[in-house]
Amino acid sequence: MTTSTHGNASQRKEVIPAVLVLEDGRIFRGRAYGAVGESFGEAVFSTGMTGYQETLTDPSYDRQIVVATAPQIGNTGWNDEDDESGRIWVSGYVVRDPARVPSNWRATRSLDDELVRQGVVGISGVDTRALTRHLRERGSMRAGVFSGASLAPATDLLARVQAQPHMKGASLYEEVATREAYVVPAVGEKRFTVAAVDLGIKGMTPQRMTERGIEVHVLPATATPEDVYAVAPDGVFFSNGPGDPATADGPVALMTAVLERRTPLFGICFGNQILGRALGFGTYKLKYGHRGINQPVQDRTTGKVEVTAHNHGFAVDAPLDRVSDTPFGRAEVSHVCLNDDVVEGLHLLDQPGFSVQYHPEAAAGPHDAAYLFDRFVSLMEGQRA
Repeated sequence: MTTSTHGNASQRKEVIPAVLVLEDGRIFRGRAYGAVGESFGEAVFSTGMTGYQETLTDPSYDRQIVVATAPQIGNTGWNDEDDESGRIWVSGYVVRDPARVPSNWRATRSLDDELVRQGVVGISGVDTRALTRHLRERGSMRAGVFSGASLAPATDLLARVQAQPHMKGASLYEEVATREAYVVPAVGEKRFTVAAVDLGIKGMTPQRMTERGIEVHVLPATATPEDVYAVAPDGVFFSNGPGDPATADGPVALMTAVLERRTPLFGICFGNQILGRALGFGTYKLKYGHRGINQPVQDRTTGKVEVTAHNHGFAVDAPLDRVSDTPFGRAEVSHVCLNDDVVEGLHLLDQPGFSVQYHPEAAAGPHDAAYLFDRFVSLMEGQRA
């Protein structure tokens, strides 16, 4: 939830005080950055040193206040090409040292001005190192950013933060998904048709598929099996998205129907958690999650270590030490995070399907995992053969 007062940030000369209030009572003071007002969400940190525009427009960040661990933010300004969706989704933004002037040939305006334009309440001048250490030790938690007329006694602000809903149990994917189906045409010769279930899809994801000759039919999160198979798909894709996967009974039922048809499938992030649930595994909330573009993951089938882009606060609870029997045959954990042994991928051994917990479309981020789209193509080729 955000309320804000708009005004051109580049013309705002006065320093407006702001505070970040965490649900455990910790308070960080700074200056208003972006829109002035108040905003609530779950405070999380992202370790990416670049790619803030893609982060802010990622629907998976819905209802989260993002803390940038990189000390200076805003150097490259804002452009009209790098958005991952039609708007900024974060509830609030916390930075240490905002750039005074953007410096990039592609920039059309400053980050500060764009935050103001979209009504995103932020705070700058915060000791983000201390804040990140606090969130690592105590875990991600509810928070509020307050500035201008929204400032009030600390006890009042804390009470308002503590009255906000928790992320655990939150059903958010329908809030961010498309309402109407649309098609992204293949680049060059069309080779395959994929039904992509939008649970919070990023714009770069269909693009990575279209580059491989795939016509992508992006469907709403409420799509039924009839909707999916009406497009005669060669494969089905389940996207990233926000919220608690334990609330996503509809997508799990759809995934189950796809598994029953033995259609080649690929899921990322939220889609990985949906596959986990459909296979009978549980999910759980991580203490502070994985967010950033520098997370080390090992592909256990090859032994290769990839540097990957992440944004998730929940994970699949599946055994790392053995192959599991599921209602759809055998499955194994294919990828694991080297920082904490969190499940980062699932692989079906008896039918064509797999998923990963991270973002192989890598916008912004490294391209180590781009091969996963080729793996999806190989599954569809094998099924067609």
